[in-house]
Amino acid sequence: MSLRLFIAAVCCTLAGPVWSQPASSPSDSSVVVSLDQFYGEILRYHPIVKQIRLLSETARQEVRLARGAFDPKVEVKWNAKEFNDKEYYNKSTAYLQLPSWFPVDPKIGVDQNSGAFIDPENTVPQSDNYRQVFTGVSLPLGRGLFTDDRRAALQQAKLFTRLTEAEQTKLINKILLEAAKEYWQWYYAFNNYQFLRRSVGLAQEIYRRVKLDAELGEASGIDTVQAHITLQQRLVERQEWFLELQNAEIRVSNYLWDGEERPVALTSKAMPVMSIDAEDLLSVESMQQLADQAREHHPELRKLSIKLQQLDVERKLAREYLKPRMDLSYNFLNQPLRPSGEWQAFSLGTNYKIGVDFSFPLFLRKERAKLGQTQIKIRSTELERSQTEREILNQIQQVHNQLVNTRALLGYQSEVVKNYERILEAEMLNLNNGESDVFKINVQQEKLIVSQSKLLKLKSEYQKLRATLYWAAGVSNLSYSAAP
Repeated sequence: MSLRLFIAAVCCTLAGPVWSQPASSPSDSSVVVSLDQFYGEILRYHPIVKQIRLLSETARQEVRLARGAFDPKVEVKWNAKEFNDKEYYNKSTAYLQLPSWFPVDPKIGVDQNSGAFIDPENTVPQSDNYRQVFTGVSLPLGRGLFTDDRRAALQQAKLFTRLTEAEQTKLINKILLEAAKEYWQWYYAFNNYQFLRRSVGLAQEIYRRVKLDAELGEASGIDTVQAHITLQQRLVERQEWFLELQNAEIRVSNYLWDGEERPVALTSKAMPVMSIDAEDLLSVESMQQLADQAREHHPELRKLSIKLQQLDVERKLAREYLKPRMDLSYNFLNQPLRPSGEWQAFSLGTNYKIGVDFSFPLFLRKERAKLGQTQIKIRSTELERSQTEREILNQIQQVHNQLVNTRALLGYQSEVVKNYERILEAEMLNLNNGESDVFKINVQQEKLIVSQSKLLKLKSEYQKLRATLYWAAGVSNLSYSAAP
């Protein structure tokens, strides 16, 4: 084969399908790592993701803490005094209190009081060994009837659980977005390196054939120099992208861990892959879906909505403190259970203790200030939510515009690559006709390589923008399949 025919064959290889699609294809020994698989490994094993999910356990403990205010309570008191061989008093009381969500707290207990100097109000009948059973309830008729500190605390804790869920989504999405960008940078570096590695192999073969033909007198010495320069350039470019590939693999490995929380290195046989787009993110319908998704489920908006609910609980509690405190207590004595263990019927008109506790600040300055502060917080949060929603929707639109623009650039760059392929084919035809040389072929080949590398970069940027768009819309795990 003549030198001209050989170079033409080589350039046909460069101008063909090799350059219109990723240079590498899965071999029997290759391990294909898709973006979804990458996400799955991160969600299962990444230590920061595990740390973020501890927020849910923290929230559950907050609810548990708030429920503690409703735990049944046993209380025992005992006091005794003896002086000069005389029992002044021996007083004890024990009771079981059963708090409930409703402001009625049942209580059952027993008093046992004896001695020579017992306060008359604490005197109990001698017939039951100085013991008296009491059963009753306390009921707030004013402040605390509709809500109180313990009920408000439990409502706040339950809302905090939902707030932590939104915060988890936000933090995990941030990690996945950074991971996606590193994945697509790895994809770009991997395929670019494969392009250049093949280009080096072809440049070496061209140089060998040109050198051989020069020795046989079928090629000029300058052709040998030119072929050698091209080879050196390809070697430099290959080495540069080998370094970039190594660093890209290291950055991707930052997100890989095993079940024992040990870091995992990316295998040398691993290769990224670009799957076919399942969603048309450029349509008006898709944009509307993303906007609706953001309004309903975006973690920042969910957090602000939950914060408004928490503030509403605070407002109701603050309004409750504007009411006077008037607590009614009523206790049956030796009803329905006597100290001896016998049961008897209730009688409201006999054997009872009743009391009313009333208080009311005259100016209510502290209470009114607390309510005013809460209302200011609510208004401030409402304004913040409105502004945040607008910023999120505008960010979605901005990323969408970038996506549309990048898709257009992809189309233009694809045409550029095809045109460079045509130019290279035309230059090869001139070479066969004796109207071109190695220098011109190398120039067109270089332009084709550069244009194809740019096309590959645009593909990588497009995928980064897709992930950014999901992140901007607040889609859980950057996937519609996992959206709430």
